[in-house]
Amino acid sequence: MPVSDTVDPARGPRPAVVALDVGGTFVKWLVADERGVLRQGSVETRAAAGPDSAFAVVLDTVDTALSAVPATHRPVGVGVAVPGTVDERRGVCVHSENLGWRDLPVAQRLREHTGLAVGFGHDVRSGATAEARLGAGREVPDQVYVSVGTGLAAALSLDGRMVSSGGYAGEIGHGGALDGAPCVCGGRGCAETVASAAAIARRYTAASGVAVDGARDVLARARAGEDVARRVWDDAVEVLSSVVADLVRVTGVPHVVIGGGLVHAGEDLLGPLREQVRARLTVHPDPRIVPAALGGTAGSWGAALLGWEASGADLGPIVAAYGDAARRPA
Repeated sequence: MPVSDTVDPARGPRPAVVALDVGGTFVKWLVADERGVLRQGSVETRAAAGPDSAFAVVLDTVDTALSAVPATHRPVGVGVAVPGTVDERRGVCVHSENLGWRDLPVAQRLREHTGLAVGFGHDVRSGATAEARLGAGREVPDQVYVSVGTGLAAALSLDGRMVSSGGYAGEIGHGGALDGAPCVCGGRGCAETVASAAAIARRYTAASGVAVDGARDVLARARAGEDVARRVWDDAVEVLSSVVADLVRVTGVPHVVIGGGLVHAGEDLLGPLREQVRARLTVHPDPRIVPAALGGTAGSWGAALLGWEASGADLGPIVAAYGDAARRPA
């Protein structure tokens, strides 16, 4: 990623934004100017210590990032993406199970804390925006981004517009079933209890009695021919294919981007997913199902775009400059 720490005397300090991708385990932060990333890092969210503690980490991280802005630059905005049910219009995190937040006015508090313009969004929708503008969804007006990680969620872009619906659009991981394993949302048998990366590891341990180091370990065991691991993996792909096929049926999108940690499984995930989605569709054309191009950085890039948008910057040249940088290996 480019680092541009020289100042143009004719222009003075260049504008920069601070971006935070808040997760249940880590808060990833970066400082970016119009050309690319200048500084970046991550800190533990400490969500287990309670919702107030988690938000205090967010405020501390903003301060850390602002202090990392080079003297050649001046901060003009903050972008933050958080998990859960998020109302971007009001700047409120309605409910985040992982963080313990309920009706938290994140954008307002960050504005008061920093004195800067604040762009606020959902982590998956922010990641989807980055993929749509910089990554695997470029120049595709109708698409869905499916994030398969600790949880399971989607973001819809229809006619080039991200759909929010008060923060509830894309919550594909919850609801839809009446029985099965209990889910963090309070329901039972939700897709997230089978098809998320966390669920794959959890279900394998429950079935085998063997603790594993995440879904990747389960996949390695399935590749080696272990029956329990193969069954757990196949169940996850089957549920995910059902969810993706439903999204295609309802929206008609021709393009599906798969992101989140599980995308690193490659064709072990994407191959059978394509086959099973195809088998579930009749009148709809087969969608293109492709891996996310930005990997774990999508949320951070999306948050940076939120910060620029909040600052009133012209996003056109920024997106053009970010395109190659975002897809370049870190």
